[in-house]
Amino acid sequence: MNSTQNKTPKIGVLLVNLGTPEGTDYWSIRRYLSEFLSDKRVIELSSFLWQPILQGIILSIRPHRLGRSYERVWDKAQNKSPLAVITQNQAETLQIDLLDQHICVEWAMRYGKPSVKDKLTFLKDEGCQKILILPLYPQYSATTTATVNDEVFRVLMQYRQQPAIRTLYSFADHPDYIEALKQTIQEKLETLSEAPERILLSFHGLPHRYVDAGDPYEQECHKTAAALRNALEKTKEEMPLVYQSRFGPDKWLGPNIADVITEYTGQGIQRIAVIAPGFMADCLETKEEIDHEYRELFLSKGGKEFTYIPCLNDHPLAIKLLKKIISQEIQGWI
Repeated sequence: MNSTQNKTPKIGVLLVNLGTPEGTDYWSIRRYLSEFLSDKRVIELSSFLWQPILQGIILSIRPHRLGRSYERVWDKAQNKSPLAVITQNQAETLQIDLLDQHICVEWAMRYGKPSVKDKLTFLKDEGCQKILILPLYPQYSATTTATVNDEVFRVLMQYRQQPAIRTLYSFADHPDYIEALKQTIQEKLETLSEAPERILLSFHGLPHRYVDAGDPYEQECHKTAAALRNALEKTKEEMPLVYQSRFGPDKWLGPNIADVITEYTGQGIQRIAVIAPGFMADCLETKEEIDHEYRELFLSKGGKEFTYIPCLNDHPLAIKLLKKIISQEIQGWI
């Protein structure tokens, strides 16, 4: 008899975030980047053309620089990246809150460990006949949400007995998401002696040709920005949308945050705040890129006060949001 038949049926929930290296050393970073940048959803180029460039040039040079960046934000106590620590905390807190509903919550990384395959297998072996896949990307993109789903269904192809699966599209303007962002912004601003002249909404960039091909990511980012401005009664000028993390020669979505910061300092703007509503957890792109690189850029050009507003992370408002999404998405299963 299959071991799953001896267990009380449960509902599984798998939180999935982008990914993380296992360490800050060259080979850990190289393995992670190779997996990430080999995904054809992420880099839409022919493998025949791309792989020699990736494996030869990029992976010979980039891991050294990226390793130094990870070293600055690495959680030494737990020997994990911030993304792994926070995602694990989110899952464990949810598990405590949802245990009495026979819901089993786990977490995985699309690239790196713990893998989607390992965690799906664990949930299945725990007796979860129904599993909700919850990508931790508020805005849908084929480069993020879709590649999580790709990996889930690749794993399912290996199962003779497959669990029922539900996938989450996005939560770009979910009322609880917008309310959580609003409250965290207000909480942070209350600690400042003077209000910032601009609050930048910084989203991870995407090559423009992906959007031209039909990716809805840009629309999703604008949906979040519009809802948040409305909640805080701000204008586009007061709360502009910008993009970060350009990579490669492609034309990317704009405006780019570095260009906007340079423009602001040229106009005499001296106090800005930045929040990253495309991330549910602080990571390299927020702690190192925004709170370090762009802070230095702003201050070096004459800015006086740069405020970074952290992601929702494992704040009670984040847990409330995720519980609400789970409750909505598993309706009919309980």
